[in-house]
Amino acid sequence: MSGDGDEKTRVTAIVQKPPGAAGPGGGDCLVVIYTKEPTLLGKRFVLDMSPLRIGRGPENHIVLEGDSVSRRHVHFEQRSSTWYAVDDGSTNGTYVNDDQIARECALANGDRVKIGPTIFKYLSGTDVESQYHEEIYRMTIIDGLTQAHVKRYLLESLEKEIIRARRHQRDMCLVMFDIDHFKRINDTQGHLAGDHVLKELARLVQARIRRDEVFARYGGEEFALLLPETTIEGAAQLAHDIRARVEENRFVFQNERIPVTISMGVAKLLDTHKSGLDLIRDSDERLYEAKRTGRNRVVVAQ
Repeated sequence: MSGDGDEKTRVTAIVQKPPGAAGPGGGDCLVVIYTKEPTLLGKRFVLDMSPLRIGRGPENHIVLEGDSVSRRHVHFEQRSSTWYAVDDGSTNGTYVNDDQIARECALANGDRVKIGPTIFKYLSGTDVESQYHEEIYRMTIIDGLTQAHVKRYLLESLEKEIIRARRHQRDMCLVMFDIDHFKRINDTQGHLAGDHVLKELARLVQARIRRDEVFARYGGEEFALLLPETTIEGAAQLAHDIRARVEENRFVFQNERIPVTISMGVAKLLDTHKSGLDLIRDSDERLYEAKRTGRNRVVVAQ
C-alpha cells in the first residue's frame, strides 16, 4: 500500500513463561498474518497467561507501536476452555473477522483479530503445531489483509499459464488495476480506512471471478487478474463489469462513506511476449494510460 511505511509497528513479547511451564490454553496461540513490518510476519505468541494484554503501552504483554493502537487496546482472557478477545475501550476498535466487536467476542479456531494495522490469527485445538506450519505456508501464497494471492504466486502462475496457452493454442489475458487516489484516502481518513477499502475491493473481485482465474495483490493498492482461456473481448467485458461494481459499491468505514474508483489496463498474450513480464508491461502501460486520461476507466490493448 502506498504510504504503508508511515505507521511503524513493533511487536515485543514482554512476559515470558518459565521453561517447561504449561500455559492455561495449552498450545493455543496468536500468529501474525499481516503487518507493516515484514520481519514480524509469521511470529507466534502462545496464549500462556490469562489475561494477556496487547496495546501501545510498555506495560502490555505484547506491545504494538502505531498511531491506530491504543495504550491499552485489547486483552485475551480464558473462561473455561474458551478464549475471549475483550476490547479495553480502544479508540479505533478491535475487529474479529472484519467485524468490530462491541465489547468482547468468543474466539473460534481460525478467527482473525485485527488490532491497528496488525492482524493475528487465533489457532487452537489438538494439532496447533500442524496448523501453524500450514498457516506459514499459506502466508507464502495468500496476502493476509485482502486474501488475494501474493505477487510471487501470480508470477509463478503466469509462466505456467503461458506455457499451457501456447501448447494448446489458447487465448490468455491479464488485467492490471489500482485504486484511484488511494494515498488521499490514507492521508485524509487513515490507514485503517485504507485497509478496509482494500479488503472490500478484494471481496468484490473475488465474488466475480472463476476458480481457474488468479486474483493477486501485485503491490500496495495495485492488483492483477490472470485470465486463462479468455479472449481480449471477454477480459475487457469482465474489467468493465468490475470497474462498474466498484464505483457503485458503498464503501463505508466507521459510518463514513468513502468514494472509490479504479483504473484498469487489459492486455492479451502475444507471440512476441518472451515472458510473463512482457505481458505485465503491456497491461501496466494500459493501466497508466487509463490514469493519464482521467481515471475510473478501462483501457484495452489493441
